[in-house]
Amino acid sequence: MTAPWHSAALALGDDALVLSHRLGEWAGRAPVLEEEVALANIALDLLGQARILLSLVGDEDELAYLRDERSFRNLHLVEQPNGDFAHTIARQLYFSTYQRFLYERLASSDSEFTALAAKAVKEVAYHQDHAEHWTLRLGDGTAESHERMRRACEALWTFTAEMFQPVEGLDVVDFPALEERWLDSVASVLERATLTVPDGPRSRAWTAGAGRQGLHTEPFGRMLAEMQHLHRSHPGASW
Repeated sequence: MTAPWHSAALALGDDALVLSHRLGEWAGRAPVLEEEVALANIALDLLGQARILLSLVGDEDELAYLRDERSFRNLHLVEQPNGDFAHTIARQLYFSTYQRFLYERLASSDSEFTALAAKAVKEVAYHQDHAEHWTLRLGDGTAESHERMRRACEALWTFTAEMFQPVEGLDVVDFPALEERWLDSVASVLERATLTVPDGPRSRAWTAGAGRQGLHTEPFGRMLAEMQHLHRSHPGASW
């Protein structure tokens, strides 16, 4: 019988794995060399988290490379394409703020995730700081950077409510309280960046919780095919 916390480990592991891959897509394409290094480091942090979380469930390589699309339990937000640099920063702001507050709660709990969260929250604090820095820089920068950041925040806003859907195995987390704290934090950053909180819907009836149920957006299938191609092309290979 599968333990309830296995579902949580899979969901959180998939979040980290998928976003790690998305950030890795910036390799060789980042706007400046410093960001090439920063995004790569964040991706590696997330990959490390994913490995630990997935190994709690089973073989990490099999779970990453041999599952089909419907078996992944990641949020819709993390699977969205990078878009321009502003889109990547908006996605990172929304997710890293959520992840930091979630891991802070798990680090103070007595659960299977306590040790991981205590270490990961230090990494995620940097991820959040990096995203906030660039949100302020772009939002309060030129007219062009401001407009791009505004569009990015609005485009990704619809995917944010899913983060606060209850997850089986995370009973120690008060998701409504987590959401309220997240909204306050994000609103403060956007205000300082001379941006406004998007007024569009934060979820749609057909998307709410769907990523956690294995239903994904169209870009995810293409991303997964790329991520799994080498492993599936050479089954059983050793390096």
